[in-house]
Amino acid sequence: MHSTKSRRKVAPNGASAAVDYGADSADKLEQLLLSSAICNNEDLGPFIRKAFLSGKPETLLHHLRHFARSKESEIEEVCKAHYQDFILAVDDLKSLLSDVDSLKSSLSDSNSRLQSVAGPLLSSLDAFLESRTVSQNVNLALQSLANCIRLIEVCSRSNYHLSNNNLYMALKCLDSIETDFLDKTPSSTLKRMLEKKIPEIRAYIERKVSKEFGDWLVEIRVVSRNLGQLAIGQASSARQREEDLRIKQRQAEEQSRLSLRDCVYALQEEDDDEDDHNAPSNDSNSSFDLTPLYRAYHIQQTLGLEDRFKQYYFENRKLQLTSDFQVSSMTPFLESHQTFFAQIAGFFIVEDRILRTGGGLISKLEVENLWETAVSKMCSVLEDQFSRMQTANHLLLIKDYVSLLGVTLRRYGYPVDSLLDVLSKHRDKYHELLLSDCRRQISEALAADKFEQMLMKKEYEYSMNVLSFQLQTSDIVPAFPYVSPFSSTVPDCCRIVRSFVEDSVSFMSYGGQLDFYDVVKKYLDRLLSEVLDEHLSKLINTSVHGVSQAMQMAANMAVMERACDFFFRHAAQLSGIPLRMAERGRRPFPLSRARDVAEDMLSGLLKAKVDGFMTLIENVNWMADEPPQSGNEYLNEVIIYLETLVSTAQQILPAQVLKRVLQDVLSHISERIVGELYGDSVKRFNVNAIMGIDVDIRLLESFADNQAPIFSDGDANQLKMALAESRQLINLLLSNHPENFLNPVIREKSYNTLDHKKVVIISEKLRDSSDRLFGTFGTRGAKQNPKKKSLDSLIRRLREVS
Repeated sequence: MHSTKSRRKVAPNGASAAVDYGADSADKLEQLLLSSAICNNEDLGPFIRKAFLSGKPETLLHHLRHFARSKESEIEEVCKAHYQDFILAVDDLKSLLSDVDSLKSSLSDSNSRLQSVAGPLLSSLDAFLESRTVSQNVNLALQSLANCIRLIEVCSRSNYHLSNNNLYMALKCLDSIETDFLDKTPSSTLKRMLEKKIPEIRAYIERKVSKEFGDWLVEIRVVSRNLGQLAIGQASSARQREEDLRIKQRQAEEQSRLSLRDCVYALQEEDDDEDDHNAPSNDSNSSFDLTPLYRAYHIQQTLGLEDRFKQYYFENRKLQLTSDFQVSSMTPFLESHQTFFAQIAGFFIVEDRILRTGGGLISKLEVENLWETAVSKMCSVLEDQFSRMQTANHLLLIKDYVSLLGVTLRRYGYPVDSLLDVLSKHRDKYHELLLSDCRRQISEALAADKFEQMLMKKEYEYSMNVLSFQLQTSDIVPAFPYVSPFSSTVPDCCRIVRSFVEDSVSFMSYGGQLDFYDVVKKYLDRLLSEVLDEHLSKLINTSVHGVSQAMQMAANMAVMERACDFFFRHAAQLSGIPLRMAERGRRPFPLSRARDVAEDMLSGLLKAKVDGFMTLIENVNWMADEPPQSGNEYLNEVIIYLETLVSTAQQILPAQVLKRVLQDVLSHISERIVGELYGDSVKRFNVNAIMGIDVDIRLLESFADNQAPIFSDGDANQLKMALAESRQLINLLLSNHPENFLNPVIREKSYNTLDHKKVVIISEKLRDSSDRLFGTFGTRGAKQNPKKKSLDSLIRRLREVS
């Protein structure tokens, strides 16, 4: 078959049409446009609409017929061009008809043979397909059965874990059922049952975990209290070991002064080793069980309720802490303070453990907020309770426990400065209460004093009353029974003051202030100078009525001077201050007023006693014919009394105290002698009487010199200097040149204690032996004595000066 040639659409030539038909140009143009639109398969609607609108559809029909006639001729030309090819194609088709018939018969025969052969095969195929379908159904059933068996096994494991309270594994089984089996379960009944039971089981687990967590919250409060008490007890034990170590160090320091350094430090090393072995382990704080809490937290995480459980935990613990802040008004705080603070300490020890091991159950910021709340409440409680307390010991007990609480919680990283600030704030109140207690105790101790030397029958009494306060004057232990130079007041007061020092140091220790010796020293000064000194002075002024009592108090004050040194050393040692630094800042004797009152009382009583003997001076013959050889009677009595006094006083009074007392008494005797000559009772006297007084003063000076074995030479000279006024007056009256008193140099050297007014009055009383009654008549013309002349000149000059 030959292929047809391609045809090209040729539009009729408008110009030739115009030449052929001779129509007008408008019709030709319209015909040309219509032909072009038809050739280009354009829409003829516009041409039709135009023809009908113009009312000339015939023209359009004419143009269309003209176009058809032009196309028929063109078709004819095309057919003429392809006629031969069409004839050839028809011939070819006719030749193929015979071949098609033979092929059809061949195909029919092949089909018959195929049908006869494929029949049995189709039967076998149908049987095979049916068997395969049955096999697939059986396999599907087996697979479904296997899935069901595995599902039942997982359900069984879930029930087993639930029965054994292994809730986490039960939840994991439920998750496995949901993800691996629920969508693949062939049984709709089983699937509905699982969809119903799984939420119920989860709700049951959540309720059970919540109940266990609630039980743990109840139990942890008791555990926290015990835990806090245990932790604070360990801190107390550690503090006690530190105190023991300080005591050993102080002992080493004391003994090192005795050149025993090496063996002391050897013993110290052994003791330290023992302490290291006996030190309790800090692991005892880990005895509380957080398993229920962590299991609940883990289960809640598995259930997808982690954030809700965190909030629930925090709110419940916050409520517990708030309830722990309640202070019972029915129980004294002194009895409940340990439980109160131990409960809070245990609470935060538990929270610290949960913060470190809880996997984010509670944040550090939340713990810090709880701690700030707790510190604020504890400070408020302490402020309130301290303001009500009126007993120093109660305040000290609570302070010690609070400081132990601070030490305990500081180990866990909690800041405790605010608590320590509250303790420091009440430092003054505590010491005021302590001073009040000591004032009462001292008053009771002094009221019980019998002003008798203390008898110690056993060595332990000596150690308890003397050595423990370093009152001994010798390292040699005396023989027993031992009579001390002081009365029972001294060790009683020493015990009170030592207890004050220890209580003060105990309050200041572990309170956040490292160097507190100055504070302890300040309050110790107040105790000694304001309390003890005042009570001793009052006791001396109101209860001392005899020389023996006054002497005992003077002896007590001398011993108390050594005791005060011990108090300040003891305070320095307890405060951790080296003794050399404490001794560098020593202050004057704080009981100086009581000491002066005691010595003045003793001197006053002795003066009164001496005055009794001095009344015998009235028996002196002031116009004696001869001077007495052995002194006047009054002085002999005074000397005997003074010698008896010294023999008794030197057994209990220190040498310096005895010297001051004797010096005061001798000065008083000297003043009495001068006063007697100056007073109105003696109208006149002669040289013989003055020579007798000179003998008296020599006896007193001899008495002073005889005290040299008791005192040093310088002290003996000071005793003699107490007689300076009477000695200088007698020397002036017995001098051959009394006018030398007017010489400033000689006066300053030999008569510096004399008052010129007294000298004038006493000198006027001096008479010669010839100045007896009626003696002037026989000596009217006699020559005047040069000494008398010099004395008269002295009197005249002194009167001119005055």
